[in-house]
Amino acid sequence: MHFDLTEEQTARQTGARAFAEAKLSEGLVDRDRAGATSAEDWRAHWKAAGEYGVFALCGPKAYGGEELDILTTVIVLEAIGYGCRDNGLTLGLNGQLWAVQEPIEAFGTEAQKAAYLPAMMRGDLVGAHAMTEPASGSDAMAMATVAERDGADYILNGEKTYVGMAPGCDMAIVFASTRPDRGPWGVSAFLVDADTPGFHKLETQEKMGLRTSPMGRLGFENCRVPESARLGREGAGGAIFQHSMEWERRLIFTSHIGAMARQVELCYAFAKSREVFDKPILQHQSVSNRLANMSLRLETSRLLLYKAAWQLDNDIHSRVDAAMVKLHLSEAFVESSLDAIRIHGGAGYLTDTGIERDLRDALGGVIYSGTSDIQRQLIAALSS
Repeated sequence: MHFDLTEEQTARQTGARAFAEAKLSEGLVDRDRAGATSAEDWRAHWKAAGEYGVFALCGPKAYGGEELDILTTVIVLEAIGYGCRDNGLTLGLNGQLWAVQEPIEAFGTEAQKAAYLPAMMRGDLVGAHAMTEPASGSDAMAMATVAERDGADYILNGEKTYVGMAPGCDMAIVFASTRPDRGPWGVSAFLVDADTPGFHKLETQEKMGLRTSPMGRLGFENCRVPESARLGREGAGGAIFQHSMEWERRLIFTSHIGAMARQVELCYAFAKSREVFDKPILQHQSVSNRLANMSLRLETSRLLLYKAAWQLDNDIHSRVDAAMVKLHLSEAFVESSLDAIRIHGGAGYLTDTGIERDLRDALGGVIYSGTSDIQRQLIAALSS
């Protein structure tokens, strides 16, 4: 296991940084302030990312992808996060790759792959992953949404919440109980187009951070979908969800590592130029300690991420490793964002500098894709 970048990986990294800096951060301060009221503003950047090839990086060539290895894909997405200061957008890009496209690639029929993957990889089709419900929270399988058989079709009824990209999605992977009496073994997954009668986009949900990436509720009222829309066999929804969660927890923070690298560079530059008590603040021990901690968090986070990608490339799967990556990376981003504000002082607290925005964006990471408490519980339970 080694992570020395090849010439191709270095070239891709450089190109992705330059692209993201030039194309993906325009108007960020205003869009962040507007939040959900400007939920459609992300589409131009989403499409630009698609045209650049972000969604096609590791996708199958048969549907328009490049079939890059996961490590190279991670290196590119990290570079996107470095160049793009819009953490909401980069989270959405990663969400599409790991929580929508990957399970379709892994479990979809040839007809399902052909129907969705080419458009997704071009950036023309936006998918959502609809699992969480108002009453379920961390107990994801305690769902009330049901899919009842009606001949060759299923009738979906229920509601999903905290769904990333829901307000603008073109389709959603929807998890519903087809056999409520069987609990987790009675859950199935469905690919549901947003224009299906009975598919309702409910209110957009305002949030503290990641405000440029819309989130909302989805409702299903006598929503009829054909058996051909079921992803995998009936009752396989729990396994599909666990599969997608392993990929998501390992890789959803990929672009945030790039943001952490940018943070470290900005903080070192500021600490060298800002003088207090007749010397650069870098020479004050309290500041240098914070910078050292930020550098250490970045290095450990990157190593965990690259190891996670290497494992997937070598077909090594572990829920413990996935939980460790998600836990460490999410909490490291929060701590480093706090340190960045402290180092910048009053300027770090101002919205226009963009320093405080990283903290607001980072805090969501200790909740989505399984809270930090859930990750610790998983690590302890599966390691004992």
